[in-house]
Amino acid sequence: MPESLQENLPQDPDCETAALLRMVVLPQIEGACSWPDLVSRLRSKGFGLGFRSGRMILSRLDSGAEVCTGRSLGAPLRALALRLGRPALRLSRDGRSAQLQG
Repeated sequence: MPESLQENLPQDPDCETAALLRMVVLPQIEGACSWPDLVSRLRSKGFGLGFRSGRMILSRLDSGAEVCTGRSLGAPLRALALRLGRPALRLSRDGRSAQLQG
């Protein structure tokens, strides 16, 4: 990926943080049966979901701080799209970021 696009993505968490995130977040991702279900499950754990530069980004609901990409959790967008279907996204004005519609 070009460096200019990588600058817009959150850094991978350290290994301890990543392990804790996987324990909390991965069961929600793996148990989701649709994109709205995934959003609801993540919200119940205090996380939100966004998209930028072709990546899924996990963020904290309380602060809006971006935590990591789905790939760094072991749940890349490509794999989720195969399982849940292609997400319906609403593109932001910057042309790089998006949110789920609905």
